[in-house]
Amino acid sequence: MRDVLEPLIDAWESGDRIGLGTVIGTQRSAPRPPGAAMLVLGDGSVVGSVSGGCVEGDVYELAQRVVAEDAPELRRYGYSDDEAFAVGLTCGGIVDVFVEPVDRETFPELGVVAEDVRTGRPVAVATVIEHPDASWVGRHLVLRTDEVLGGLGSQRADHAVADDARGLLAVGRSQVLEFGPDGERMDTGMKVFVNAFQPRPRMIVFGAIDYAAAVARQADLLGYRVTVCDARPVFATPERFPAADEVVVSWPHRYLGQEVEAGRIDQRTVICVLTHDPKFDVPVLDLALRLEGDQRPFYIGAMGSRRTHDERLERLREAGLDEERLRRLHSPIGLDLRGRTPEETAVAVAAELVALRWGGTGRPLHETDTAIHAD
Repeated sequence: MRDVLEPLIDAWESGDRIGLGTVIGTQRSAPRPPGAAMLVLGDGSVVGSVSGGCVEGDVYELAQRVVAEDAPELRRYGYSDDEAFAVGLTCGGIVDVFVEPVDRETFPELGVVAEDVRTGRPVAVATVIEHPDASWVGRHLVLRTDEVLGGLGSQRADHAVADDARGLLAVGRSQVLEFGPDGERMDTGMKVFVNAFQPRPRMIVFGAIDYAAAVARQADLLGYRVTVCDARPVFATPERFPAADEVVVSWPHRYLGQEVEAGRIDQRTVICVLTHDPKFDVPVLDLALRLEGDQRPFYIGAMGSRRTHDERLERLREAGLDEERLRRLHSPIGLDLRGRTPEETAVAVAAELVALRWGGTGRPLHETDTAIHAD
């Protein structure tokens, strides 16, 4: 829902009724992940996508009927060999889409959800997508860090769903949970989709150079909140880095130390050191590679030639770093694409991040026989 939030909240605030289709589950090579959404607005226009084009036409018609009849519906789409032109996914995957009418009456808490997402506060929406009592279907429970809003139908169900949904929110995972009709454990009958909205993961790029501008653009496309940091004010300007969320003038190791002390470095954080200047990169890498536990970054990469890399490792060893910590450093940064330009280098960095996140090999797909998309 994040990708369609602004037009959704605009229509909601105007008092319109919207048809909202949300991917709640996928199997095999489905093109969009759980949480991906498509809106059918009051004027008939469409925003967003649930399959990249395969089933949008059917979802469009279903959304119009759901809005007219005030009856949410869960529908499964998959490829049909027997009916080549049947509605389905040509990629061979399966996608479950929940379509519901949304307005101020059906979802009064939506404004709170939108505000939390905009300001980066964790929030989750639990929606009943299947239940023996049809009146429960489409009800919402909103979980914030300090309160629960809305209700599903009983206190027992609210408590059970809230407990499990908070666990999903903590790790930023969206998925379907199953309970008994009144929230009973070890029972079936009620299915609830938990859509978890965590703040965007951070990427901190050290070095206000042309490569940093290209990396910032790629990171923005991948959904990162990007900070560019450099000690030289003449280079570290917002005008030079329009894709960055913030540009900071500070010595890299000092800025990183401040962010660590403030608790703003976590296991989703990406650190890219592009300065390839020892007086900048050695102190910040020394600090980054020593971080442990919840503050250990997901990725620490450094740009430079192989000679620069070898010299950098020697300096870091002299600073007291052991080989285990040095193995955390991705240097030279990025996958081996043999690119030369800043833009090509940025693609190599982005590709390495995606591969590490999902366990990809970095090999051409035609050379592999494993699943195209990760679970």
